[in-house]
Amino acid sequence: MRGALLVAGTSSDAGKSVLVAGLCRWLARQGVRVAPFKAQNMSNNSVVTPDGGEIGRAQAMQAAACGLEPSVRFNPVLLKPGADNSSQVVVLGRPVGVANALSYRRFELLGTVLSTLEELRGEFDVVVCEGAGSPAEINLREGDIANLGLARAARLPLLVVGDIDRGGVLAHLFGTLAVLDPADQALVAGFVINKFRGSLDLLAPGLAQLTARTGRPVLGVLPWQPELWLEAEDSLSYTADGVLGRPAPPVGEQWLRVAVVRLPRISNATDVEALACEPGVAVRFVSDPSRLADADLVVLPGTKSTVEDLAWLREQGLADAIVRHVRADRPLLAICGGYQMLAGQITDAVESGAGTVTGLGLLDMDIAFAEAKTLTRRSGVALGQPVNGYEIHHGQVTRRAEVPPLVEPGEGALTGPIAATHWHGLLDNDAFRRELLGWAATQADRPGFKPAPDTRVAQARTAQLDLLAGLVADHLDTAAIVELIEKGAPPNLPTLHTTR
Repeated sequence: MRGALLVAGTSSDAGKSVLVAGLCRWLARQGVRVAPFKAQNMSNNSVVTPDGGEIGRAQAMQAAACGLEPSVRFNPVLLKPGADNSSQVVVLGRPVGVANALSYRRFELLGTVLSTLEELRGEFDVVVCEGAGSPAEINLREGDIANLGLARAARLPLLVVGDIDRGGVLAHLFGTLAVLDPADQALVAGFVINKFRGSLDLLAPGLAQLTARTGRPVLGVLPWQPELWLEAEDSLSYTADGVLGRPAPPVGEQWLRVAVVRLPRISNATDVEALACEPGVAVRFVSDPSRLADADLVVLPGTKSTVEDLAWLREQGLADAIVRHVRADRPLLAICGGYQMLAGQITDAVESGAGTVTGLGLLDMDIAFAEAKTLTRRSGVALGQPVNGYEIHHGQVTRRAEVPPLVEPGEGALTGPIAATHWHGLLDNDAFRRELLGWAATQADRPGFKPAPDTRVAQARTAQLDLLAGLVADHLDTAAIVELIEKGAPPNLPTLHTTR
């Protein structure tokens, strides 16, 4: 088997990332050498690759589905929003500038995307590509390098996936096809429906009509699976006030209540998913100060814009609530940008251009932003346990009072009720996470909470990938999908003619 396929969606968060991961896992289990590819991703959830580059976390998850280490080739262009109308542009793992929607086109990245895809197609049997947003964003069609611009240039067949849980999925699928130009429509080869609950007998007439009106088959209906929640593509998946994941009952007599501050420009929100895997740990994203009043552990996560999100904390009353929480000797875990917010002063001429601003003052230290971004994997010892993690940040500690570090040698801080670090991924280390939960329970005076002795986050993620592969095998027409990969879109697909 040799070839490639592009999975597009009717919208963001329609199921593109999980479908690509499922296809990758299913193919890998058939012995196919497969790789993921997303030409352009917009997300603040990212990881550091072994060679010190940066890619979207979803592509790292898809690489794991293939049995591969993450590579900058799997996501050659990453856009990291730092403000409402601008993003940092990361190309082949390295930041190259900042752009808004109009100035972005000056980077002319289609050549980079196509050469990277061609390299992967030469190395692997199959490349499963993921689109970005929706191909129906016809206002962005000129200059598109992620959806049909990529598909046209590389002659990739498209599967379009829609989320039925949102309602109106048949109209979304039909409309996505109908607004495209005829040459683009010719590459749309079929549909997949995601998150279906109910009787297929009730849905079947609608699928038949969709096929009759478009000339494209529905190649499968993926059922709703509440077990699938790890490795969300971006922060759209993290709504405030809902419990994250499906926590099992506590091992001891008490729950540990964790409140994660839902920053507007939150980055690497997936850090806290490991906590939500733990029995008896209820993790909520919160955006209201009242939600911190009864929290045992508060998590101040990473952000793409430390100074602007710090201002937002103050506007919402969350800054005062966090300070009150710490002054009451209740535990706070601060990660990356959240760690930087604890400083006495922050000097930033790089991300926000705000100059020097006052931090929360919970740690006696100063932060200054450097032009060069720190992108590196790390190893050390934290709370007596060996740990691995990675760093992605411009902010640097320029002065800090003598306090015990959270990670040896000499990184972060562990003082009183505060545990703070620049490292992402620390909570994925099982033994460290158990120690941290024990520390948090002691600080929060929750003696009835007991950390589970056997939670394995890596195994939980692998189990989800295997579940995805099983859904693909059981609910998709895999023979038809293989034919698309090998032969491309069928010739002479009908064109829907609409008034323009």
